[in-house]
Amino acid sequence: MPFIEKIKNEFSFIKGNYAVLVISWILIDFAMELPATYYSLYVLELGATETILGMIGLFSFLALASMQFPGGYLADKFGRRWIIVTMTFGVALSYILYAIAPSWHLILIGAVLMSLLNSTYQPALLAMIADSVPSERRGMGFGLIMLITSASTTPGPFVAGIFYNQFGLVQGMRISYGVVVAFFLAAAFLRLFRLKETLTNAHKPSISEFLRSYPTALKESFGVWKTLPCSMFYLFLSGAVVTFGFATVQLYLNVYAIYELSVDRAFWPLILTALFVTMIILAVPMGKVVDKFNRKIPLLTAYLVFGAAMWIFVKGDFISSIASSWGSNIFLGVDLFVSLVLVGVGQVMMNSAFSALQADLTPKAQRGKVNGFTNFMNFILMAFGNLIGGFLYEHVSPQLPFFLAISLTVPSFALTLVLVHEPEKREE
Repeated sequence: MPFIEKIKNEFSFIKGNYAVLVISWILIDFAMELPATYYSLYVLELGATETILGMIGLFSFLALASMQFPGGYLADKFGRRWIIVTMTFGVALSYILYAIAPSWHLILIGAVLMSLLNSTYQPALLAMIADSVPSERRGMGFGLIMLITSASTTPGPFVAGIFYNQFGLVQGMRISYGVVVAFFLAAAFLRLFRLKETLTNAHKPSISEFLRSYPTALKESFGVWKTLPCSMFYLFLSGAVVTFGFATVQLYLNVYAIYELSVDRAFWPLILTALFVTMIILAVPMGKVVDKFNRKIPLLTAYLVFGAAMWIFVKGDFISSIASSWGSNIFLGVDLFVSLVLVGVGQVMMNSAFSALQADLTPKAQRGKVNGFTNFMNFILMAFGNLIGGFLYEHVSPQLPFFLAISLTVPSFALTLVLVHEPEKREE
């Protein structure tokens, strides 16, 4: 088969809703990485402490969790499209509060509002992706999304660094959040005009139907597990444990690097770029591995890689000290680069394999509820992970959250190895 025809065939699934979601994700992800580069430092500059930073994360993730059940239920009962479109517009407008915040208090309000709106459409978004990609291409599908969105975010830290150098931390962050609002609105209009519903007989519910849906959604989202294989539950459990571990360090990577390891603020975006470049390089190859050979092995490897990455990051001079003992200074300063490269490797493996395996184990009609339940529990764990990580960082030891994250990869690995089994026949 000629090379061009082979490429066309390999990527023939990129069309329709999947293509629209990919393009809109490019817009959103690029914009989001601008303020994400210095987010923690911005909140601290507005008067917060590390514990308050964790508290904002707590309330943000609790808000994210609160709408997962109705979000998943509504996605399965009334359709995916209207939720995705409406909530994308809402999230865009909520970021205005981040841009104008005079203190961390308005950041807290904006975080809760954004999370409520964002969480309502996440189950529908994941369900629409699974609906729109053939089962034999799911690894590629989820991997390609990671590739394209990582490619769009790669210049984000550079641009954030330029804003920081030109306008300072606070003003540069306000400009960054203005970009977020504009790009989110562009993505919302694209989804409004181009997305097609994937469920038959879908219709937009009334306000009363929406409010009445919560108790039913809660009951059905818990009840859906009775119809799923045990492997799906253990897969969820293993992912939840490592998610909690990552949440304890998520907000403090740049804080630790800058205040504990003395990394220059202007240099941090360059280090962060290593994460995105790694994800770009590995996304498609890893997606092919997940599709062609196995979903489980990349997932197990991801847990090991993530633990190693956190160890290198928290030590800060692990590789450098080894090189120095050999009488070489060539590796001085590369520890954080290596750590974030490994984080990128782990993320690509975990996201591609986990998402594909979850879709394999879940019938199409139940995906919204399963996504809603798993997101709900993950966000609850991330909420308390942020708070516990902030408390440990400020009041016990800056290193302790990282060691906690490392230790939690062990039960995740064991659960997946022993109790998660790939299905003989994948769900369509």
